[in-house]
Amino acid sequence: MDSSQTRAAHYDDSVVRQFSIMAVVWGVVGMLVGVFIAAQLAWPELNFGIPWLSYGRLRPLHTNAVIFAFGGCGLFATSYYVVQRTCQTRLFAGPLAKFTFWGWQLVILAAAISLPLGYTSGKEYAELEWPIDILIAVVWVSYAIVFFGTVGKRRVRHIYVANWFFGAFIIAVALLHIVNSAAVPAGWMKSYSAYAGVQDAMVQWWYGHNAVGFYLTTGFLGMMYYFIPKQAGRPVYSYRLSIVHFWALIFTYMWAGPHHLHYTALPDWTQSVGMVFSLILLAPSWGGMINGIMTLSGAWHKLRTDPILRFLIVSLSFYGMSTFEGPMMSIKTVNALSHYTDWTIGHVHSGALGWVGLITMGSLYYLIPRLFGRDKMHSVPAIELHFWMATVGIVLYIAAMWIAGVMQGLMWRAINPDGTLTYTFVEGVKATYPFYVIRFVGGLLYLGGMAVMAWNVWMTAIGGRSVTVRIPMVQPAHA
Repeated sequence: MDSSQTRAAHYDDSVVRQFSIMAVVWGVVGMLVGVFIAAQLAWPELNFGIPWLSYGRLRPLHTNAVIFAFGGCGLFATSYYVVQRTCQTRLFAGPLAKFTFWGWQLVILAAAISLPLGYTSGKEYAELEWPIDILIAVVWVSYAIVFFGTVGKRRVRHIYVANWFFGAFIIAVALLHIVNSAAVPAGWMKSYSAYAGVQDAMVQWWYGHNAVGFYLTTGFLGMMYYFIPKQAGRPVYSYRLSIVHFWALIFTYMWAGPHHLHYTALPDWTQSVGMVFSLILLAPSWGGMINGIMTLSGAWHKLRTDPILRFLIVSLSFYGMSTFEGPMMSIKTVNALSHYTDWTIGHVHSGALGWVGLITMGSLYYLIPRLFGRDKMHSVPAIELHFWMATVGIVLYIAAMWIAGVMQGLMWRAINPDGTLTYTFVEGVKATYPFYVIRFVGGLLYLGGMAVMAWNVWMTAIGGRSVTVRIPMVQPAHA
């Protein structure tokens, strides 16, 4: 057997290792920026009068770092790992997979430099300017070629459901990014949107909500459908439900974006369509949550002793809570109270910290020892510590923001008998202050847990070695 055949008999995990390590690194960086700007809201003098340390510039850096750097590297790592194992074949176009790693790190570095300097398109979750947007598109198309090429040359007939979710996430994000980022350049780091007025807002929130729906939900459901059954040692509770979950979610999510634009210049019927589809979305979301949690049927006792499984299952609890809260907040009468308040911030972070964060951490804890030839992580008690730090941090964070948000909504619309406002805006800010301090403490705990994870991953990696895993010998799908 020649050397190329020998190489082909093993999975290509070098790029998985790279993305896994960088997911942890960028997680610490992104969450550190988040804690710093949370501190600025409580103690504004922490910007030190330096423009590139101001909240307005660091906030998009934080969101881009945690969503696209931490979350993105986690998605690349897990999708490349899962597609090889479920298709029982090596990654298609290995050099292109390596390009996606270095290209994605370049995107992150460009964001880390340009956003604090004030270069921004002003579109939420799509702030990066046009040269970086082009690089994102190139890397993403390369990612699609590698992923779907691997599925195309699979050696088993069946396409496992996790790959359906990963595939939908890749296609939808490419479509969303390219359409929303259409712009007319006006210099190397300046552009104007191809859309205007309310149409621009509509396209932006079609993108913005589906960044949540496909990037932060569908991709991570791909993780859920692979790593929970693996860690629990149980088959998926209902494979039929997973397929219904997939198609219902994919169809419904695309229409929910207008609920971000209630009581704006957007036509009322469009707002109502967004609200209705947001309410329908509850069904497939909870179907997926139930499917994941019920996979533990007959193995509930493992939650007592397995902190990795606890990360994965508790993430689903937060997913269920967030996907109940989101449709509720899309109802116009509720939205009249919640919109522009910190209730929205609490909702976003219950999903981001609770669902996306915990499912990614649990998946990485599963991956890292296997990628470095270890039986388990360097310290299992450190995983336990991380779980409790993260969980307590999330609860402090979201409880503070829920209370602050409802209070703000009630204060802002309280009126005196003569029709004047009962409270000034400044009084609302002053009443919110204690909750910003609690939010900061919660974020600090969550960041501390991530630091514990970084140490644990480092110790696991240096104590192990890069391993090659042989692909099982099976009959090709076409045989």
